[in-house]
Amino acid sequence: MSSPSATLTVWAASWLAGDSAPDDVIDALAAWAPMHLIGAADADTAAALGLGWPGITDGGAPMLLRVLRRAGNISPAELRLVLPAAGDVRGLPARTDFADAALSTGEGVLIGEPGSAGFGLVPVVEGPDVLRWTVYSVPNVSGPAEHIGLGEAEYSMREVVRNAAAALLQLQTVPTGTPTDDARAKIAEALSEHAHHRYPESLSSRALRVLDSADQVAAILTVAEHDSTNEAPSVSAIQARESMLRPLWAAVRSARMAAAASVATHHPASGQ
Repeated sequence: MSSPSATLTVWAASWLAGDSAPDDVIDALAAWAPMHLIGAADADTAAALGLGWPGITDGGAPMLLRVLRRAGNISPAELRLVLPAAGDVRGLPARTDFADAALSTGEGVLIGEPGSAGFGLVPVVEGPDVLRWTVYSVPNVSGPAEHIGLGEAEYSMREVVRNAAAALLQLQTVPTGTPTDDARAKIAEALSEHAHHRYPESLSSRALRVLDSADQVAAILTVAEHDSTNEAPSVSAIQARESMLRPLWAAVRSARMAAAASVATHHPASGQ
C-alpha cells in the first residue's frame, strides 16, 4: 500500500462491505504507525462527530472507524481516495480546508455522497511512531474528476512502466547507457517499503496488478527524480526532467485511485 490514506480507503471499504473485520482495518493501519491520533479541524466538526475539542481524541485507529460510523450510513462507494499534487487537484472539493491540507500532504480520504455534505480525513506524520489524522467538514463532497476503470488503468500502467524505465535511462547519464546497480538497489528498496502492507482478500487480482505496477513505476520515478548523475543540472534540464516525469506521476496517481475505488464496485449500496 502506498499511503495511509490508501490503506484506510481500501480496508474501510472492505469492512463496510462486510468483507473484512474491524480488527483487519486496525491491523492494516498499525503497519504505518503504532499510534494514531485523531483530531477535528474545528469545533463544529468535533461536535458533529463526537470528537473532543480542542486537541485530539483518545482511541487510536479504532476511533477512525467510529468516525465513519458517526458520519452516517456510509457505503463503500462513499469512501474515496484523493492523491493531489501541485498542478493536479483532480477530485478535490474547491476552496476547502480539506483540499488545502490534502494538497499539502499529497493524500486524503473523502467521506460522503458527491453533491452532499461530508467529511475529509488527512494524515500527517508527527513522529517515527505517530500518525495524526485531522477530520474536516466538507460542505459539498466532490465526485471524481474522471472515471478510470481497472482495465484502462492496467493497460495504461503497461505503457507507463516502459516510459518510466526509458526516463530513468535518459536521466541516468552513464556511459554504458544503462542504470547503475546502485539505481537498481534503490528501486528495490523503494518497492520493499510497500511490501509489508497487506491488501484485503476482496481486492481483485486485476486491482492488485494495477497497484503493483503503480508501485513499480513510483519506485523508478523516485530514483529518476533524486538520483540523476548530473551533479549540477541547468534550469532547463530541471524543467525538462519535470516535464518528462509529471505525466508519469499523474498516471500512477490515477491508477492507485482506480484500484482503491474498485473495492466498492461489487457492493455499491452496502453500509454498516
